[in-house]
Amino acid sequence: MISMDTKQEITRRYLREGDSERKIARDLQINRKTVKKYLLEHLKVQKKSEDEGNTESLQEYTASAPVYNSTGRYKRKLTDEIKTLIQEQVLENDRKKREGLRKQIKRKIDIHEYLLSKGYKIGYTTVCNYICEHEIMLREAFIRQVHLPGEECEFDWGEVKLTIGGEQKRLNMSVFTASSSNYRYGDLYKRQDTLAYMESHNDFFAQAGGIYHEMVYDNMRVAVAEFVGRHEKQPTKALTNLSGWYHFRWRFCNVRRGNEKGHVERSVEVVRRKSFCDRDTFDTFEDARKHLASTLERLNNIPCPQTGKNPKQMQEWKNQCPVFALLT
Repeated sequence: MISMDTKQEITRRYLREGDSERKIARDLQINRKTVKKYLLEHLKVQKKSEDEGNTESLQEYTASAPVYNSTGRYKRKLTDEIKTLIQEQVLENDRKKREGLRKQIKRKIDIHEYLLSKGYKIGYTTVCNYICEHEIMLREAFIRQVHLPGEECEFDWGEVKLTIGGEQKRLNMSVFTASSSNYRYGDLYKRQDTLAYMESHNDFFAQAGGIYHEMVYDNMRVAVAEFVGRHEKQPTKALTNLSGWYHFRWRFCNVRRGNEKGHVERSVEVVRRKSFCDRDTFDTFEDARKHLASTLERLNNIPCPQTGKNPKQMQEWKNQCPVFALLT
């Protein structure tokens, strides 16, 4: 069983990166026949769309998840009740460690035997995997990342209160930040809805002259349709349509982990302060947009102390990077 993300990854690697079916199957660890199946489906729908002059069918296909018959599947053994019991045993081990009783803590096999004694039927490997996952969640480390030009771009919304035509209004500011160059782009919108979300991306890609390999989002409503389980998130139709049409990969940050999207988190604050701390009154909405654009132009021309180049100059390197797809 593959997900919609894997289906889009197959077409993105084949059409954009030029990978062979064998390489895609090896990297994604799926059968080559499965890769060929979804490539043929995509090319068939794409040809039909081009012949009919209608792109809606292609957008609908790229945004649809594979359908499987799951009527004969068994329920998962790892229920919430069992998770609670395992967590209680892990917390008890932590208590013993604090009290100097490290040699008397329960190992994974002891916790498994404890569950069996309570009448639960669950495998030892399942218990081990859940405990390891729980332990990894408790660890926290921050590593500075290095990005190729055109590889990754982050997106976020910011709220701005401005006086337009003598009336105070609460506006929404979209901000894009390239992870490698710290190049910033933004615009103002009256609503933070799906139309503004898609329009902001279309305008940014047109201004950048291409599409970044990966877009990074937090848990905004216009990008996340619903949460599935503890960590998985279901994208909205707007995001899947954008991803399928422009062939970019998307990634969500974990909840309350702003460090995973640090560039744009900082950019929203900087752009808002630099643009509207001295001036927050405008005659028209368009005047406020022009003021924001001029501020971004000035910020993108400030040299970086580490490299001596400004973000606008570093942004031009993206055209030489294979992961950046130029708009044609």
